[in-house]
Amino acid sequence: MVRRFHDGHEEPWWAVDLRLGSYAPEYPTRLVVATSDPRTLPAASTWYLVTNLPVPGTTRAAAHPGLPPADLEEVVRLYGLRQWVEQGYKQVKQELGWADFQVRSDRAIRRHWALVCCAFAFCWWHESHRLHGGDVAPRAAPLPLPRQLGVGGKWGAERDLTRRTRQLLPTALLATCAAGRAELA
Repeated sequence: MVRRFHDGHEEPWWAVDLRLGSYAPEYPTRLVVATSDPRTLPAASTWYLVTNLPVPGTTRAAAHPGLPPADLEEVVRLYGLRQWVEQGYKQVKQELGWADFQVRSDRAIRRHWALVCCAFAFCWWHESHRLHGGDVAPRAAPLPLPRQLGVGGKWGAERDLTRRTRQLLPTALLATCAAGRAELA
């Protein structure tokens, strides 16, 4: 087979379906070996793959219409996309803050992902509602602020916000647009 790379060059590759234990082309899982050199099997360019994609023309392919059949070339092509998927995931993980968060339980991971995805969705929505020329669509009136900052405690009596502070605070809490050179991932 011929592998076509992102930069346009092509290389000859070899691929084979193996039969080993519970792996075979007609079984639910196939074992595929793909390599750039079948004599030496170089570690950097030899892949040992397991897939559930059925072989075209088999009874398994006909029995599972929702699972598209794939010949060896298609299996190798799909696996070749893996590095791009992983690189994209790594970048998204960095941008969304998943790389900076460590949790110990499934529930904590789900909560963190929900919060991060909400923040990402908000940023995406905000960016999609920008007007032409970089201006932001008009905002709704700011929410009313409480008249006091801090109640009693060690800070003493309640403190009134000045009129000027009350006018500036809503814009200080949430930026109205991205910084000059910032972009949305």
